[in-house]
Amino acid sequence: MLAIKKARKLIEANPNDAASQTIAALVVALESATTISVAQLYSLDDKRFALALEILDEWRLDRHYASKLRLLDSSNLVQELKAPPDTVNPAA
Repeated sequence: MLAIKKARKLIEANPNDAASQTIAALVVALESATTISVAQLYSLDDKRFALALEILDEWRLDRHYASKLRLLDSSNLVQELKAPPDTVNPAA
């Protein structure tokens, strides 16, 4: 199971639990490009700390996939601009 899915289940099952709140804070910090205290992460038990590390790893990997998609979009745009006008949008 993906770490992000595990985290969602943890947070939804126990929203008032300290570990859930720390994991939620990590996710919000990653999404908003803000900070979270390392001390908060260190306060997690071993299982939840490992989950936090998995989230960081998946988030980093997803960032690279997002960059790849933007590169593909830019590449497609260049190819469309390079094509003769009648082949850009044949339905027009």
